[in-house]
Amino acid sequence: MNTDPIADFLTRIRNAQSAGHKVVKIPSSKLKKEITKILFDQGYILSYKFEKEGNREFIKIALKYDKDSQLPVIKKLERISKPGLRKYVGIDNMPKVLNGLGIAILSTSKGVMTDKQARKENVGGEVLCYVY
Repeated sequence: MNTDPIADFLTRIRNAQSAGHKVVKIPSSKLKKEITKILFDQGYILSYKFEKEGNREFIKIALKYDKDSQLPVIKKLERISKPGLRKYVGIDNMPKVLNGLGIAILSTSKGVMTDKQARKENVGGEVLCYVY
């Protein structure tokens, strides 16, 4: 049993990129699916697919690399709010990752979204991770 599935999700992506894999397969959940959609919309991954094998669901993520140097597009995936210490922010102290070059993924009352979307929606929430 995994106590922090989001940290496991981020670690699997990080490990696959450092090993140079093209595709990574991760057990699925609703929150992981939403985070995957955000990573795709923001251009951090090439594509994703939700698959079912038997009674289990998986997310297949095609990782994105730079064409010239073959370095991963995602430089850092950092878990912020952990099961032992949750981090919540209001609209007034919303984090800016690398002065707006990166994104913070938040879980809000209006769903999972980036810090920029949360500012537009005028809503705060739990900071799940930073991506840049």
